[in-house]
Amino acid sequence: MKKSPLVACLAGTLLLLNACDGGSNKNASGVDTVMTEGSDTVTVVGQSADDVSNSPTGMRGGDRAVATINGKSGSSVTGTATFTQTGDNKVRMILDIQQAPQGVHAIHLHQNGDCSAADATSAGPHWNPTKQPHGNRESKEAHHMGDLPNLTIGADGRGRTEMVVEGWTIGGSDTTTSIVNRAIIIHARADDYKSQPAGNAGDRIGCGVIVLQAAAN
Repeated sequence: MKKSPLVACLAGTLLLLNACDGGSNKNASGVDTVMTEGSDTVTVVGQSADDVSNSPTGMRGGDRAVATINGKSGSSVTGTATFTQTGDNKVRMILDIQQAPQGVHAIHLHQNGDCSAADATSAGPHWNPTKQPHGNRESKEAHHMGDLPNLTIGADGRGRTEMVVEGWTIGGSDTTTSIVNRAIIIHARADDYKSQPAGNAGDRIGCGVIVLQAAAN
């Protein structure tokens, strides 16, 4: 049977594509979502088990951690924070908060992965392994490793922020960079980025322990 020109063209295209990639599917493990920021491509889910960085820390892009945030100091705050390794010493944080008071609130990572106290004092001080003064991360001035920008909560009690933080890793042997087993704290007031040692941010109204999430198979 004589093939139509359209069928012949399609067949030729498929053969050409197969020859170009050696007949293999390099995305067989599945990549569901890819986000690009500048020159960095971030695989959010479906990360290949073989996609290991050659960075000095050996961290794998796509490794994840999560914190479930619950109310403290009489607050009804709830929320989640997810952390994804995007490269060497770089972590994407997505924070979603509900049932919080309207206004601007400080967010910090604290030293201890312990939210057991009613006022979250069990989380200890700010995570500050490099012994820096408290400050504004966004202005590039000296700051604690756990210092973060303020979060704005709307009239509906909700707030969301997404950022890439340099200097963090998810796990690894370097305790000066690993955020695993730290606590993320939501404060009652905004951080003024000046007052020592914690920015005059007030009570700890939300707390969640950052735990490593099992890698996808």
